[in-house]
Amino acid sequence: MQSVAALILPRLEKLSFNLKLAFGIGQLAEGLKAGALGTFLFFYYNQVLGLSGTLTGLAVSTALVVDAVVDPLIGSLSDHWRSKYGRRHPFMYASILPLAICFFLLFAPPVRGEWALFVWLVVFTNLARISISLYFVPHQALGAEMSTDFTERSALVGYRVFFSVLGGFAATIIGFQFFFAPTPEFSNGQLNAGAYAPFAATLALLMAIAIFWSTWGTRSVIPFLPKATPDASVGALAFLIRVLRDMVTALRCGSFAWLFSGVLVIFVMIGVNTALDLYMYTYFWELTHGQIVALATAYPLGLMLGALVAPALQRRYGKRWALLFGTITWGVLQVLPIMLRLLGWFPENGSDILLPLLIGMRVLQGAGAVQANVAFGSAVADVCDEHELQSGKRQEGIFFSAISFSSTCAVGGGSLIAGLGLDLIDWPRGAKILSAADVPADAIFGLGVIYGPVVASLALLTMWCYSHYRLTRERHTEILAALARRRDVLAAADH
Repeated sequence: MQSVAALILPRLEKLSFNLKLAFGIGQLAEGLKAGALGTFLFFYYNQVLGLSGTLTGLAVSTALVVDAVVDPLIGSLSDHWRSKYGRRHPFMYASILPLAICFFLLFAPPVRGEWALFVWLVVFTNLARISISLYFVPHQALGAEMSTDFTERSALVGYRVFFSVLGGFAATIIGFQFFFAPTPEFSNGQLNAGAYAPFAATLALLMAIAIFWSTWGTRSVIPFLPKATPDASVGALAFLIRVLRDMVTALRCGSFAWLFSGVLVIFVMIGVNTALDLYMYTYFWELTHGQIVALATAYPLGLMLGALVAPALQRRYGKRWALLFGTITWGVLQVLPIMLRLLGWFPENGSDILLPLLIGMRVLQGAGAVQANVAFGSAVADVCDEHELQSGKRQEGIFFSAISFSSTCAVGGGSLIAGLGLDLIDWPRGAKILSAADVPADAIFGLGVIYGPVVASLALLTMWCYSHYRLTRERHTEILAALARRRDVLAAADH
């Protein structure tokens, strides 16, 4: 049970711009990581280094198993952490150095040979994921603790999503413009194996700066945050039992169970597409370097534009509407150009209208999809209040470890499915596969089927899950009122 002091401690409701900026900019690190791993990691190991699609996907997907254990451990540990620096900030500081080192080594393997590459990818994918979770889980929990206001939370998540997308956008631009530009030796710069290590070093430095900025910049809220329950020290076995108990309690919360189920499905599907983006740009649409840069930045641009208006839209229409609208928008615009091409009703490759059409669809897709992204993060924060009313505990760490795990599903599960799919259609690999002319027509057709209709159809399952979410603004207001009454009673008893 929370201590009385923790329950009556006031939290900031209206947050300053500088505080929101410092919190949001920390998500730049996650965006840089997600952009690099989602866009370049699978392509680098599979197409450039020659590791089979199945082994590449299997190696990256091992992070699913590790994160399924590590994320709740970090969440529970930070929930119960007691220090003068609060529950979250010590973990955020501790993540900086190991993340920078492991991320760099992930893109700089000193080994060659299929099994050596497989082992290296397994080890450093997981070390990098653990390092980012050490920051990401407490950082998300911190956002839920900074305000209990229904609308202010959406604004705070809007900042977070904006900088997350900006990080992915930056990873794409930095990669294509500065490291993977065409050279006399590599007309497709993304096939240049020597460019990946300096690319990773640059992003690792930027991630370290963003995490330090966010951690240092939000230190002023520590006195206003809930404090950990003064539990007695427990051994390793008791701690694991406590984590399992916390996880079971969280999953018993109906609102959270539906949210978590929905986001797992859609994130895996997005992960498949992200892993295959470079294949689609290079071989399916046959885009030039400049066109790839333009199209690769269209979706992040849509996400950033959509994030700016997401709080206002959710204030008007609610979070459940945003979850459903974002999901259906993503699915429809994902499948539409692929199906039209496969049916022969889309402009041919090389036509003047092809790129503007693709860019327009991707911008709209991002602007729509981000409504679900913002609503999900804000809704989980509301669920934490519902859980506190039911259990008497503040356990943001456990709940937001789910977001970290869903992010892993996007990279790990998506990469595994993408790898299996590429091997299933006998996709040729190696740096000498320069254009669509080097790929059988059946393989290109299969790539389009996987990337479009197969993946997008599963958005229907996500919509079904989200349709069961029932925590409205009115119900949340009732929860906050009930919590306030409980705090008043405990405060009176304490006196």
